[in-house]
Amino acid sequence: MPTALELRNVSKSFGTFHAVQGLSLSVPVGSVYGFLGPNGAGKTTSLRMILGMLLPDTGELSVLGSPSAMAVRNRVGYLPEEKGLYRKMTAAAAIAYFATLKGVAYGEAHIRARKLLDRYGLGAFADKKIETLSKGMGQKVQVLSAIAHDPELVLFDEPFSGLDPVNQEVLEEILIDLKARGCTILFSTHVMAHAERLCDRLLILGGGRGLFEGTVSEARSVLPVRISLETVEPTPLLEALPGVRHLEARGEGRWQLELEPGASASAVLEACFERSLRLRRFDVREPDLHEVFVHLVGPSAREASLR
Repeated sequence: MPTALELRNVSKSFGTFHAVQGLSLSVPVGSVYGFLGPNGAGKTTSLRMILGMLLPDTGELSVLGSPSAMAVRNRVGYLPEEKGLYRKMTAAAAIAYFATLKGVAYGEAHIRARKLLDRYGLGAFADKKIETLSKGMGQKVQVLSAIAHDPELVLFDEPFSGLDPVNQEVLEEILIDLKARGCTILFSTHVMAHAERLCDRLLILGGGRGLFEGTVSEARSVLPVRISLETVEPTPLLEALPGVRHLEARGEGRWQLELEPGASASAVLEACFERSLRLRRFDVREPDLHEVFVHLVGPSAREASLR
């Protein structure tokens, strides 16, 4: 599969502080890629290297086939973590202005700006100054400013930060629409719910290092599936059930089973029936991305907090 973005063993230090260490990733064309990590994990530094704002100390980058994003900057969109617009400009003028900076003709830029505002519920505010808009509205205007030139690759740094639930849904809709048009999207976040819903692949960062790279389902497999089981018999024979690597009694007839990686909960249930075990309860709990994230980044996040 062709890639829109690649990092190969990229590192960046500031004095004695190693912000990014030996980072590698590959983002397929047309995918949504999550860049996940706690504060201080190296997300923003990595994005700035991708965009050419910072030069890596070691390693190589490829952005839309170019070793420098500056050479393809009109094909790339960017929403920085530190957001800000010209507050005296109207919403439509601000979006159009940023589109012209990316090579869109003046008239076409204004047409696109109004279409985007209409599409995402801000048409009535097109001629309102940025300073009169709510924080959520202003952030949506900035998101639209980053995509008005119809980029092939978009980088969003913490795009959901500060948005209320309604506007978070609108932003998710924008990302889904971009993907449907074939755009490649990389966004950083430390909120796992957005990554679970949107990402085709993701990278979990901790302490400047890549701790995991793969799909959401592959990330979930880092931690075991657990089964809460309650039987009629107070002391059933459960040790021989397939795929069970740990068994813990939780009271009379109540047990928690921890499965081996790749083991099937349905196979355990089938084995219970084959052994004629009488069950009162059989609850399967698969780990979510939040649990995996905390498991992987917890040690590095605690170290960073002590620096």
